[in-house]
Amino acid sequence: MNLRFILFSLTTLLLYTSSASAEKALLAGGCFWCMESDFEKLKGVTDVVSGFTGGTLKNPTYNGNHSGHFEAVEITYNSNKISYRELLDYYWINIDPFDASGQFCDKGPSYRSAIFVANALEQKIAEQSKAEIIKQFPDQPVVTSILKATIFYPIQGEESYHQDFYKNSPIRYKYYRWNCGRDHRLKTIWGDQATH
Repeated sequence: MNLRFILFSLTTLLLYTSSASAEKALLAGGCFWCMESDFEKLKGVTDVVSGFTGGTLKNPTYNGNHSGHFEAVEITYNSNKISYRELLDYYWINIDPFDASGQFCDKGPSYRSAIFVANALEQKIAEQSKAEIIKQFPDQPVVTSILKATIFYPIQGEESYHQDFYKNSPIRYKYYRWNCGRDHRLKTIWGDQATH
């Protein structure tokens, strides 16, 4: 066996292992700027993209029509470093699961919280994680939906400034987040579990 063949085999194996462990999750938790910021900090997450999902309208836009869609993020993660269940554990402590009208200062159908599941395993994990939240808060209705994943439409073109907004416009982002009361409400619900 020559060295070139061995190197080729190892490279192929590494590429396969790397791509096989990259998975995606779709989550809605209100403002996608905040969701993107929160999840990009998480070890094992390799990319977070802001966009819309859950509706039937094709090519929704932020400033135009996105009726029926949720503001959501598509999270690419390495399942060798973080599991889908761990993503959901982190998700819950970054949302208000009791608000049926939106999230924090953002109200309306597009700001509702939801877990979009791609298969039966994700459905089972999502239902188990929601059941634990319901058990933790027996006196409050948990309204976060578990829905079948549909097409995810990334924000793009003239509206692509929404991608990585917290990095590209940090002062505006921090002011919005503080003014929206997101972190205060998260601390009220989750106490020391809150990540901010």
